[in-house]
Amino acid sequence: MKLTLNNLVVRPYQKESLLIKLCEKKLHAPCQYMRILKKSLDARDKSDIKWVYTVECSDRKEPQEVITYEKISKPMPKVYIVGAGPCGLFCALRLLDHGIRPVVLERGQPVEERTRAIEAFQKGGALDTESNVQFGEGGAGTFSDGKLNTQTNSPLNREVLRRFVELGAPAEVEYLGKPHVGSDRLKTVVLNARKYILDRGGEVRFGAKLTDIECKNGKVSAVFVNGVREEADEVVLAVGHSARDTFEMLLSRGLQMEQKEFAVGVRIEHLQSAIGWAQYGSGYAALPPADYKLVSHASDRAVFTFCMCPGGVVILATSEEGGVVTNGMSNYARDERNANSALIAQVRREDFKSEHPLAGIALQREIERAAYVAAGSNYCAPVQLVGDFLADKESYYFGEVRPSYARGTAFAPLQSYLPKVICDSLKAALPDMGNKLYSFASYDAVLTGVESRTSSPVRILREKDMQAAGVSGIYPAGEGCGYAGGITSAAADGLRAAQAIAQKYM
Repeated sequence: MKLTLNNLVVRPYQKESLLIKLCEKKLHAPCQYMRILKKSLDARDKSDIKWVYTVECSDRKEPQEVITYEKISKPMPKVYIVGAGPCGLFCALRLLDHGIRPVVLERGQPVEERTRAIEAFQKGGALDTESNVQFGEGGAGTFSDGKLNTQTNSPLNREVLRRFVELGAPAEVEYLGKPHVGSDRLKTVVLNARKYILDRGGEVRFGAKLTDIECKNGKVSAVFVNGVREEADEVVLAVGHSARDTFEMLLSRGLQMEQKEFAVGVRIEHLQSAIGWAQYGSGYAALPPADYKLVSHASDRAVFTFCMCPGGVVILATSEEGGVVTNGMSNYARDERNANSALIAQVRREDFKSEHPLAGIALQREIERAAYVAAGSNYCAPVQLVGDFLADKESYYFGEVRPSYARGTAFAPLQSYLPKVICDSLKAALPDMGNKLYSFASYDAVLTGVESRTSSPVRILREKDMQAAGVSGIYPAGEGCGYAGGITSAAADGLRAAQAIAQKYM
């Protein structure tokens, strides 16, 4: 007998082994097999917080699932994947499953070297514009919280989570309602992905920047890597949303692009204990670090929180000299003193003030440079207390919340670097969000600027077969090209690109 059991309840103080007993009660026999399909925390009633499970169980041992992929039958194509983020890496993994050995080009450095360079920069060192939080093995998501939840319903999402576990992520990411890997464990996943690719005949090159492409008769014929021409049959553009120079090059070569709306704002920091109390009540310390997700429509522009990092820090995430960009990061344990998230408002095409496809990039750059100037340069971040921002006052000292941004901060009003319409939207949203989550709009909460790289401000157009509009053999994919919004959806889009390529050679 095999059953799927929904809404099994385990209290926080009870052991997960209780699930076996619940399964046996339903099976009326010893449980020989059990797999957790979903696990989520129900904290709607703070006096009765509980874990809710969906499990699959049986009174006999289940055979292990074996997944196979059809191998290509035609001669081996020369496939280049531009970018070693989740989209590029997962594309490479799937191509290898089909017997295609790709070349992965990454402008940045291996994750080990990249980590050392980022740590040095956070402490006051020089910026490496080719290897930083945005560029390098693993992509921008490697230095984040490693959240794997997604709002997409792609059937490929399950494969993405399974692959993450196979590469070293915690087994729970396959079934948690809000799975996360943590930046520390993501590095191991990335290293294992590289080893998998190399062991199966693929190639991974670092410091390898796509500087040009060549197309003949409407089809890609070559790529230029650091200026050197190499013939290519298929090219997957798995570039990140910060590859601004690559977008400029591709536009000059005739790839069709369009403006894409994004969002901009700040990181907001609270004490993690305050968020825990607000979400779970007095028993918060016995539960996982609390998170939140808020949306406000108090103004004509939606304001929302994004990339919430419980027990995390705010990091410097610029990839260009003379600009300040922030992001949030947390390790698997989520045990830092503060919680932070992006607090961002919609940016519309009308704000771009130009019809040029890359006008959104120009606006991002303008805001980032204004934040750099507002904080007095040297990559310090401009900060302001929530209470002072709402009262139109300048900040002069911190309260109980101290910013976690390691490079240093300087007090500066949001109005000195963010457009007025964004400031007005944030000002309307904060009290509204405070009514939804106690302490969110507390006076001492810290606003750190600027959060500008929320998503790509451009989309490279593609057809239903995943190939670029008007050019065959080029596959724009992932977040940078405008087709994903996070690690899981980017990885799934990489799998789609690999499927499309493999199908041509079956």
